[in-house]
Amino acid sequence: MCKPVESSATLVALRPSAADPVAAPHDPAAIAVAAADCELSFAELDRWSNRVARMLLRLGARPGTRVAIVGTPRLESMVAREAVTKTGAALIAVGTESSTARADFVITTKEGRERLTALSGSTASGWLVLDELATLVQYLTGSDAPITDADRQLARKAS
Repeated sequence: MCKPVESSATLVALRPSAADPVAAPHDPAAIAVAAADCELSFAELDRWSNRVARMLLRLGARPGTRVAIVGTPRLESMVAREAVTKTGAALIAVGTESSTARADFVITTKEGRERLTALSGSTASGWLVLDELATLVQYLTGSDAPITDADRQLARKAS
């Protein structure tokens, strides 16, 4: 559950890359991400991103696919970044909204999707719109267990 933040300062502290063998483990209770009115511990960030990663895997995200995160609030963006990493997909840098045309999947909001399709005609094959009811239901009913190689293999077979 998101804990309210008492100060209005914005802090974003990401854990070192999971691929970095030198990275020291973090205290799961330590704050990983804080934004305007909410903060997540490393354990919460991990659980939240596991749920989003499962949704991406169901959409077909896997190594070799490109995912753009556009127009999402800071906290959701950090959760999405972790989720993309867990699927093995590549997070593509989005310098302009028209560059989402290179993405296989786009993570955004309803407003962001409307703006992106109007501006760029993005043809991404999959959209994960964070504030749509169907996405929220999947998120709330999905497992927050760690993503395993078996999860990734099932997603590859299904796509």
